[in-house]
Amino acid sequence: MTPAVSLRDVTLHYFTPQRETLALSGITLDVAAGEFVALVGASGCGKSSLLSLVSGLMQPSAGVVTVEGRPVRKPSPRVGYMFQRDTLLEWRSILDNVLIGAELLGRDKAAMRIRAEALLRRYGLGDFLHSLPGQLSGGMRQRAALARTLCTEPDIVLLDEPFSALDFQTRLTLSDEIAAIMREEGKTAILVTHDIGEAVSMADRVIVMSPRPGRIKSEHRVAFPSFGNTRPTPFESRKCPEYAALFQTIWDEMTVDAPETVQ
Repeated sequence: MTPAVSLRDVTLHYFTPQRETLALSGITLDVAAGEFVALVGASGCGKSSLLSLVSGLMQPSAGVVTVEGRPVRKPSPRVGYMFQRDTLLEWRSILDNVLIGAELLGRDKAAMRIRAEALLRRYGLGDFLHSLPGQLSGGMRQRAALARTLCTEPDIVLLDEPFSALDFQTRLTLSDEIAAIMREEGKTAILVTHDIGEAVSMADRVIVMSPRPGRIKSEHRVAFPSFGNTRPTPFESRKCPEYAALFQTIWDEMTVDAPETVQ
């Protein structure tokens, strides 16, 4: 079966007037349709750059990136991107913010408005359709950003540290919600995070990247057999022995590289 996302021997260089920087080197990775993959690694290892390549916002210096078997040349409506900051437009209502992508793609306005309102109600924002972003808490703003990402019905969702600006309790709540939404809707998801616990609790597979130039150092399948036949929520998974064991394994791998990244 054709992977939803595939990278083959991908290398990425950044160029400035002063120097050339090798950001990613020899990245080969397949993500299956419906799979939830998390990327972890030190700051500057190229995790977010990898998402930019998959989204079509950047092109690799070498190698091939494909989405659903087609080379990525430019951004596609099949790929949704949820950034670290919610980037909501402060002068537009929450509903109008969620509709931005649909407007840019020229989608049917009436149909997209129905979908946007349904998503916002599902995410607990039904009473805030006509509120401005400044009237919402951080967690509510991220829910609105997720609704905006999903409004155009992408097959693949890229999540670039979407919880990093939130308090711990809100992060746990949103990670539960987003993991459930991705699986219920059958989305393929790639999450970038510095939080090992977040990666282990949410993903089907965790990819550990080396410090720059970013390479794939290891891959870990996530399973919770002690929980039974169903997948625990991210919150529930943190109580499982498999969570603690995998967390420690990944922590040890990243700690080996840590002294090299300290300035």
